[in-house]
Amino acid sequence: MDIKVFKDKCTGCKLCQKVCFYDAVDIKDKMAYINENCILCGACIEVCKFDAIEIKEQAPDMDFTDHRGIMVYLETHDGRVLDSGFELLSEANKLKKDLDTPLYALVVGNICQDEAKKAFRYGADWVYAAMHAVFENHFDDIYSKVLVKTIKKVKPDIFLGAATPFGRTLIPKVAAILKTGLTADCTGLAIDSQSKLLKQTRPTFGGNVLATIVCKKTRPQMATVRPHVMEKIEIDAPKQGQFKEIKIQPGHYGTQYKMTGTDKKQEESINLSDYEVIVAGGRGLGEGKNFSMLKELSEVLGAGLGASRAAVDSGWISYPHQVGQTGKTVNPKIYIACGISGAIQHLAGMQTSDIIVAINKDAAAPIFKVANYGIVGDVFEVVPKLIERIKSGKPLIE
Repeated sequence: MDIKVFKDKCTGCKLCQKVCFYDAVDIKDKMAYINENCILCGACIEVCKFDAIEIKEQAPDMDFTDHRGIMVYLETHDGRVLDSGFELLSEANKLKKDLDTPLYALVVGNICQDEAKKAFRYGADWVYAAMHAVFENHFDDIYSKVLVKTIKKVKPDIFLGAATPFGRTLIPKVAAILKTGLTADCTGLAIDSQSKLLKQTRPTFGGNVLATIVCKKTRPQMATVRPHVMEKIEIDAPKQGQFKEIKIQPGHYGTQYKMTGTDKKQEESINLSDYEVIVAGGRGLGEGKNFSMLKELSEVLGAGLGASRAAVDSGWISYPHQVGQTGKTVNPKIYIACGISGAIQHLAGMQTSDIIVAINKDAAAPIFKVANYGIVGDVFEVVPKLIERIKSGKPLIE
């Protein structure tokens, strides 16, 4: 696409300049000029009263030879890179071997250089880092400017981001600006051996079907991936790659948002992905007070306390504990499902666990199909015996 200003219609009224968040409009001699910062968002066209600006569609260019490499966006919070970014880097490090291509990490946030350079430990060849206090409040319109400009400059063939709450807001915005496709909430990535296109797999139809999607006609190929479905792998002998700081001029990063305040609930700090063992309860517990039994089991095991959506929707436990398609995706070493039937939406959030132990009185419950160990019995009889056995110091299996 291309943008054009008609000299015979433009009056230099500056309306287009005022609405442009990308500093792409210059006014000279009562005439608007579009500079190289333009991302073709169309805001100037919407505000122009004289129809003086036009974006002209061009025939799609199917030659992508100038696009090369995989770029991974690393999300940051409280001065550190989130593990979800390192998980994606680890996966991208595998993908790049099928393409013989460089791996770029794009780190944006109010962080230090040493934190950004951690990306080299997970296979990054290049690290682009935008480090400034202007990113403190996580306004997506500010972040999108950096991502769009960097993508346009580096021209990666593939761009990946984590499907975190912020990523699910930011990455679609970037894809829309770039006029490219986006597969959201993926659970699997692979490179097609013949076409060399990125195969992006995600659940669809309520999680009952897995769809594999490719992007043939635009670049970059973009996908967001659920946190904690990929394994974070620190390479044995990391090499110091190329580090490039993206210089930030705060005046060029205006925002349409205004921060009115923050409210952090204590329970929101629960991070189930930090636990190697998770004990989770479902509808089979009958009522909320019975989660105290699971809490005791989790405490003797040093485990995190999870729950199915049914338990959360019933008000028995708060949302930060929810595991599943609409909750957290976890992959602990041991996942103990107590009174959970095993709906596909719940399995999507925990089936990559190393060992799954299921306790359910219904022998036909779907959870047993993915469980490594299954106990068919009443959860109110089995769990107290487990607690007693663990506290005694005796092995669970003799």
